[in-house]
Amino acid sequence: MTDTNRKEPFEGHKKLEKNVTLLAAATFVTVAIGGIVEIAPLFWIDNTIEKVEGMRPYTPLEQAGRDIYIREGCYTCHSQMIRPFRDEVERYGHYSLAAESMYDHPFQWGSKRTGPDLARVGGRYSDEWHVQHLKAPRSVVPESIMPNYSFLAETKLKVPDPSATLVALRRVGVPYSDIDIEMAPNDLMAQANPDLDAGDLVERYPKAQIRDYDGDPKRVTEMDALVAYLQMLGTLVDVNSAAAQENLAEEKGR
Repeated sequence: MTDTNRKEPFEGHKKLEKNVTLLAAATFVTVAIGGIVEIAPLFWIDNTIEKVEGMRPYTPLEQAGRDIYIREGCYTCHSQMIRPFRDEVERYGHYSLAAESMYDHPFQWGSKRTGPDLARVGGRYSDEWHVQHLKAPRSVVPESIMPNYSFLAETKLKVPDPSATLVALRRVGVPYSDIDIEMAPNDLMAQANPDLDAGDLVERYPKAQIRDYDGDPKRVTEMDALVAYLQMLGTLVDVNSAAAQENLAEEKGR
């Protein structure tokens, strides 16, 4: 005898599949639950990136150079992310750590490389090499397709309000102190002009390099700022020690 009142297996699921509105609502609820599970814990931790010894915010001059780097589109051909693969590590140096980009807004990680990665270019070449490379790329790298940036050496560095730049960055989490903000206009010029008093610049920004970068000590140019930025990339952190700290933190978090 057949039970005519018995429902077919998965009848409810069939109804869900046939009703577009109901299916959309169920999908939204499922995705929302998954998103909450992943995102909610982030509100209860201070930072998603483990700090490493040596990492600091950019000096006003380095930040100005970084702004020029982004303005001129350098990031479209050069990444700043060395992957943990043997060929990349052998060519560019130790793989990139998340903490090395913790003060970047926006960060320069990516996969597009027309030219080499620049994550650890600091100190690899002299200031003179960088200046010549920017003025006439093919004079030092014959196969280069990079355009000339000789105008940077002729353009006086103008940052309308260095202090305001640091204030804006502090609002998004970069730990600039009140002294850093107050001294920003002086720090900007003093780092590239040895004749000016840099005060406690190096104490507030460890490993800051104070010198004329573009070969013209009489003025501070956009070339000074860009070379200052390039020369500090990858120089702040002892990567081997920092990588060990990062790995240990990951193990503790599991």
